Order: sequence, then structure tokens, then C-alpha cells
Amino acid sequence: MREKKDTRSRFLRVKCNDCGNEQVIFGCSSSSVRCLVCNKVLAEPTGGKASVKAELLDEVDKDI
Repeated sequence: MREKKDTRSRFLRVKCNDCGNEQVIFGCSSSSVRCLVCNKVLAEPTGGKASVKAELLDEVDKDI
């Protein structure tokens, strides 16, 4: 069985403040992430962790 590595990068479930759409984004994105429904910016890159501009619902934690 594989040992789980602890990484700082996570996938985040966010909710758009304008239309209420929920989607999963990468927490360390290197480009702007937009809502798939209304095209509002949900996250902007900062060189490390992305600056989330939407409501953060939770971290998506998958055991691989």
C-alpha cells in the first residue's frame, strides 16, 4: 500500500458569490480561475497559494 504524502497543494470546493455555482478549483493555480456559469473570477494566482475571491466551502481530500 502506498504511503500518503503530505502536500501543501489542495483542491478546494468554492461557491461563486454572484450566481451560487459550486465548483472545484486547484488551490495553487498559476492562472485566473473563472466561474463556469457567470465567468466571474473565483481565484487569482499569487506565485504560491491562489487568492480565492469566492466563498470557500471545503478542501477536497482524496485518499489515493
